[in-house]
Amino acid sequence: MVKVLDGRSLYFAFLAGAQRIFENQGLINKINVFPVADADTGTNLASTMRSIVDSPIPTDNIKVTATALAEAALVGARGNSGIIFAQFLYGFSNEIVNELEFTIENFAKSVRNAVSYAYEAIANPVEGTIITVMREWAEFIYAVKELFDDFVELLVNAYQKASESLKETTQKLEQLAKNNVVDAGAKGFVLFLEGMIDFFKNRHEIRHLDIPANEISLAEVEDFSHEDITFRYCCEALLSLDSKSKENKNSIRNAISGFGDSLVVAGSDRKLRVHIHSDDPTALFGTIGKKASITYQKVDDMVMQLEQSHHPKTKIALLTDSTCDLPQDLLEKYHITMAPLSLHVGDSHFLDRTTISSEQFYTLLDESPVQPTTSQPAYKEFINKYSFLASHYDSIIGIHISRQLSGTFSNSERAAKAVGEQSGKKISVLSSNRLSGALGLVVLRAAEAIESGMSHDELAENIDKWSKQTQILVSIKTVKYLVRSGRLSYSKGMIGKILGVNPIISMDEEGKASTFGKSFSERSSMKMIMQRYQSMLKDGKAWGYAITHIRNQAAADWYAQQMEALTGMKPRFVNDASPVLGVNGGAGTTVVSLLME
Repeated sequence: MVKVLDGRSLYFAFLAGAQRIFENQGLINKINVFPVADADTGTNLASTMRSIVDSPIPTDNIKVTATALAEAALVGARGNSGIIFAQFLYGFSNEIVNELEFTIENFAKSVRNAVSYAYEAIANPVEGTIITVMREWAEFIYAVKELFDDFVELLVNAYQKASESLKETTQKLEQLAKNNVVDAGAKGFVLFLEGMIDFFKNRHEIRHLDIPANEISLAEVEDFSHEDITFRYCCEALLSLDSKSKENKNSIRNAISGFGDSLVVAGSDRKLRVHIHSDDPTALFGTIGKKASITYQKVDDMVMQLEQSHHPKTKIALLTDSTCDLPQDLLEKYHITMAPLSLHVGDSHFLDRTTISSEQFYTLLDESPVQPTTSQPAYKEFINKYSFLASHYDSIIGIHISRQLSGTFSNSERAAKAVGEQSGKKISVLSSNRLSGALGLVVLRAAEAIESGMSHDELAENIDKWSKQTQILVSIKTVKYLVRSGRLSYSKGMIGKILGVNPIISMDEEGKASTFGKSFSERSSMKMIMQRYQSMLKDGKAWGYAITHIRNQAAADWYAQQMEALTGMKPRFVNDASPVLGVNGGAGTTVVSLLME
């Protein structure tokens, strides 16, 4: 019998609930049809729970523990359901008086009052979703609190009520009824309760919890029809507001409500989690950035996710990063998942090619008194992407920017290993030892090979060969940005500037940048690059080439004409170079990449 609840028991019960989510995230993804059928609710709830699992074990104090859990959930929350759950926990912790132990009566009051926090966070609450099941579960607990003196009995009975409420969601929403499924977020919440009850009933140490098989196997879940997506991108941000700021939860909500739908603003007036579906992430985050400090942001392409989850073209998923410089149409054509690197300009934080356009970035680069910096996608971001893909593909291949230039490969490899062990799916992560268009060509060749039926193992073997067959030549118009970024010493930079040197950068087989040549004019650099490719093509045939540039369309067009005449083929793509490259190269930089047969 459990008459009172302390902080440590609450913490381990949460871990048990989280573990049940992990075990069932594939199922939750599969039945996700509302508000958008992008099949990621399970992944998002797992991300939220993973943040809780990763938080340090708290003290026995129930208030301290609940506050720590709420904080961890807010930081890691993703998706509608994840953020609503985090806000419920915030309300739950906020309603607890500073006490060491929890009685059933205190617990009942806290969960009942926490529901209002969750409702207030949602711009347009929809009944028949997770919020309904939360409310009916909490109301039941409050109504029967005097009938029980044992937490276990109370939770078991309340679980039955939550299960009934979950079944009723099918009839409350047209999309759920049409597909004959329950709400995915609500299913996740009920599974979480199930895990908690298992812990309290059996009092296992968390490492010894015996989680039973999924209640419903994926094979038993049919494919569904899906409605059109109103707004394409699922946008989220974690905001920090200064104590002196005039902005608060309501002002932030009002400022961005016109950007889309499914708006949720959770947390306190000092730390907020924002979720909204929008067609214009760049303008959205630009507006938010004027009102608060953005400490984290995420943008998911729900159209791409829907296609990957319900209409996958192949059994092998392909993941790369934003430095590949592949145009959007090619990413969509081959269902390639892209993890954006981050750009930092002073206190402003952006996602490469996602929440800031190339034109906006280069304007900032020219005007900012501080040198922008870059950082690789976080380990947890790769965990989320691999978890989603593992739910819908037989195996996954990751191809990234050279490990010598970025920690992107390392974070991706670590995350792939963790998700592979959890899901049982084969995941291979490879460093292309290239960047920009050269990386894009390798990824594109891999995509075509997958489409033609090449196996996972054959593909992994060939990617290294294709990387070595790829030449990249980067023509830099000024050494100014190499000096500002620290890639070139000030003294050498001054000499280069005085002499008017235009360096040409290449990469060796290990992925290290090296100087290919130096010229004293852009025209000379262009001729030097074309001479190199003429020499290469005397002894072999091109598979394809790509041209990327930074505010230098004229040079890109010239290269395209010259390379077409030389190879007899059109470029695989011509595109703006990633702002990550622009940090070091600056305006005028051009990149010509060639992949040989």
